[in-house]
Amino acid sequence: MARILVIDDEDEVRAAVARRLRRETYQVDESGSQAEGIAAIYKTNDPYDIIVTDMLMEQQESGIAVLEAALGRDLFTEVIILTAYGSVVNAVECMKRGAFDYVEKSIPGVDVYDLLCLKVEKAIEARRNNLRAMRRMGDSIRE
Repeated sequence: MARILVIDDEDEVRAAVARRLRRETYQVDESGSQAEGIAAIYKTNDPYDIIVTDMLMEQQESGIAVLEAALGRDLFTEVIILTAYGSVVNAVECMKRGAFDYVEKSIPGVDVYDLLCLKVEKAIEARRNNLRAMRRMGDSIRE
């Protein structure tokens, strides 16, 4: 079962995302701030598989700080950035820095929670594939 950390300073959004992911049978932890989220990333014995984080919390680029902490802890953790204030510039910057995806919280005509679940499934698959590839590389090095 995938372990997911949801970080958002808006209680309602964080609770709704976590509730929806739990319905998909994921193990979900929640953090209400950038600082709390980063502490959770480093406190856990096993790294999170997926982190879903808001872009704008205490700081303009809180999502970037969470992304950097997550990848610093485990290069294979996949990070999905959520934002209420999407822009192409922000999306490109997040992807350049290693985010798995960038999702706007409000897209007309789209159930964002369904979209997020789809992105999480793809992120889990990508993480598994990356970990398998690393194991194969390690096996071939030992041979």
